[in-house]
Amino acid sequence: MDTTRELVRMANQIASYFQSYPKDEAVIETAGHIRAFWEPRMRQRLLEHSSAGGEGLHEIVTQAVERLKGPTVGSA
Repeated sequence: MDTTRELVRMANQIASYFQSYPKDEAVIETAGHIRAFWEPRMRQRLLEHSSAGGEGLHEIVTQAVERLKGPTVGSA
């Protein structure tokens, strides 16, 4: 199994769930979900994939990853 491909699929599913929200809220909720429910190694792998070009990532995930790079104070 390709772990990165699976993480991209899962992240895109989260983004798809929130895509009907206003854009900023969708990004915040997607980042929050990933931060709350993904283990650190999964988040790190997603960040690395995004830094390498982020092939296949939904636009909301791409923006959520930028929030994940920031401090964890307050909400996502």
